[in-house]
Amino acid sequence: MADAHNGSPTTFAPHRLSKSKYLSGLQCHKRLYLEIHQPALATPPDASTQAILDMGTEIGILAQQRFRGGVLVKSGFRQREAAIAETAALLQDPKIPAIFEGAFEYDGVLVRVDIIERVQIGEGGSSSWRLIEVKSSTRVKDIHLDDLSIQSYVVLGAGLRLDATCLMHIDTGYLYQNGEVDLQALFSIEDVSEAVTDRRGSVPERLAAMKVLLLESQAPKIEPDQHCHTPYECPFWAHCTKEKPKRWIYHLPGKKEIVGQLVRRGIMTIDDIPDDTRLSDVQRKVKDNIEWVSPELGRILRSLNYPIHHLDAETVMLALPRFPSTRPYQSLPVQWSNHIELESGEVVHQEFLHGEASDPRKRWVEALIESLGETGNIVVYSAYEESLICQLAETFPEFKSAFKAIVKRLWDLLPIIKNHYYHPAFNGSYSIKSVLPAVVPSLGYDDLAIQAGGQADGGIATRVERESRESGT
Repeated sequence: MADAHNGSPTTFAPHRLSKSKYLSGLQCHKRLYLEIHQPALATPPDASTQAILDMGTEIGILAQQRFRGGVLVKSGFRQREAAIAETAALLQDPKIPAIFEGAFEYDGVLVRVDIIERVQIGEGGSSSWRLIEVKSSTRVKDIHLDDLSIQSYVVLGAGLRLDATCLMHIDTGYLYQNGEVDLQALFSIEDVSEAVTDRRGSVPERLAAMKVLLLESQAPKIEPDQHCHTPYECPFWAHCTKEKPKRWIYHLPGKKEIVGQLVRRGIMTIDDIPDDTRLSDVQRKVKDNIEWVSPELGRILRSLNYPIHHLDAETVMLALPRFPSTRPYQSLPVQWSNHIELESGEVVHQEFLHGEASDPRKRWVEALIESLGETGNIVVYSAYEESLICQLAETFPEFKSAFKAIVKRLWDLLPIIKNHYYHPAFNGSYSIKSVLPAVVPSLGYDDLAIQAGGQADGGIATRVERESRESGT
């Protein structure tokens, strides 16, 4: 229960946990404590994170279709007692081959199991089961094994006999052709019983520690560190770091081992790093905290040939393939933006956005080839556009010669920036989200609509070239 004035907990009673809370506790005890006692301090998921969560829900629903005759527990996630009772009734019906979102409770933990499949019915009508967790990922990860360890611990404690514990995930080797999706090929089911059993032995001790923690009067004092980002981004990062200095040592880029070494020496800010400390080139630039322009930058930028095309491409990656000859999570181009810089200084903007439910690839390709023409360098930021174009050349061999000519004209700005320019506002990161607002403040990345993404490369090149001229380089 929280104090109405400051949001801090004032009374403490045993708390029922869930598998998600258990996993939060494995990542960080402070995260678990805040999720239970002060959830309002969390940063809400952004649009990208929410889209991933929504995709996971969609994949879970699709996976159920592979188990014909399975029955969904209709009671909601807040209807604990009703869900447990509904699940118990379904378990007793031998005609039901699988149960979706079954509810089980044991040792103060409530779990909802994605799929529990009836394997066989023994003498006396007792059944054995296969527990299946569905993930939208493409492989088994450690966090999945921890997820299954708490689920199987609760299910076994509730009295069920498990023959196997499995992870059901997307198989990227599946090539969709047309018609209905082959669910047998789309999903891969891996039996991870042995690995889960090894981890399940640690569950009681870990649960006991979490329950004791949640009875404390305040959150544990745990310093934010690399664990805040593994296996997931902690929603309390902003809260836990709000009082850290702007030049906090954790912001030093590169391997975090050196950060740990510096912290153990009592160094808490980048400015306090001794000059004789061995740092990488990027780390040294972050410590020096000054703008730097290579003597070669001006010459390199002046080597560009007009008209200069500033190209940015956008793709989507669908877990469920919808167009012939595509695979799960294959990059599908849906948009491009081309700012064409003429030698006179005039800039012409052309763009393409596929707004239909049909396959976007061929229209995207044809419009791009027409926009890029046959002359001038094509400025991109990273090798992403080149890899996308090479992929499409394989899909549409009739455009191979045009794409081959386009690839020869590509000019990647990312290595140029890395090797010849640095701005303190980069904070050691050369991602477009860090570089663009630092070099061209008027085009802060957060303010850009998706249709205007191509302005990024052009804005950076123009600004950096101007600064190199002004510095005499």
